[in-house]
Formats: sequence, C-alpha cells, structure tokens
Amino acid sequence: MASRLNNLLSIRPQILSAKVHDATSAEEAFQNKTLRPIIKLQHDLIIAVFKNYIRKHKNVFYSLSLEDQLKYISNAIQKDIKFRNSLKGMVIGQFTVDEYELYIKNSSALNKRLTNIIKERLIHSIQLFNDINSLEKA
Repeated sequence: MASRLNNLLSIRPQILSAKVHDATSAEEAFQNKTLRPIIKLQHDLIIAVFKNYIRKHKNVFYSLSLEDQLKYISNAIQKDIKFRNSLKGMVIGQFTVDEYELYIKNSSALNKRLTNIIKERLIHSIQLFNDINSLEKA
C-alpha cells in the first residue's frame, strides 16, 4: 500500500503557484495540493477523452463558432452526467486512500472545483480541438 502512495505522489507535477496558507480553506487546500496536480498530470488523457466525446457526438463541435464551442465544453461537463462522471473517475483514481477519505467528506463542493478546473483546462486548450490534425482524426 505504501508503494502505491509513494508512486502516486511521485508522478504528480508540482504546481508552484498553487499555494496553501494557514488561512486557506480545507477545500481550497485540497484543490491546490491534490486536484490541480492530478488534473495537470491527466491533461493529455482529458484532451483525448474530449476529442473522443466530440467524435461520438458527430463532430458538431467543429462547425460551431468559438463562443458556441466554449458553451459546448461547459454543457458537456455540466449536463452530460456520464461524461462528467468519467472525468471525475480519472481524477479520483489518482487519489491516495487518505485523499479519498478527505474527498468523500465534502465531495459535492470538491466535485464543483474539480469540474471547474477541467472545464478551464479544456477551454484554454481549445486550439488543440481545432487544429488540422484533430479534424483529420475525427
């Protein structure tokens, strides 16, 4: 069990801007110490999963204006429960047992933080969905 813990923690990227102070709330501390590094680690997978999501939904995303693409990303995460649960699973699966114990105590608030971070990462990576290679693979 200790090796799983050490392995999980050792592969996570460090995010120097994600500070935790004495006045930081428990949710924000969990977000900065656990969620952000895991989501950064899983970034390439999250991008691949969203490209597959676009493909499974008949590539409608590619015909939308930029503004509508941003709405599409938000709607996919907020309204498609299966997709949202899949994204959450990619993050939760990287938790240590102790982190999971903390997570289940306040999963509702932490899920909001988790999905907001993923949504922002997808929005900031929108060019990855609109390049020529994405269209060819779709």
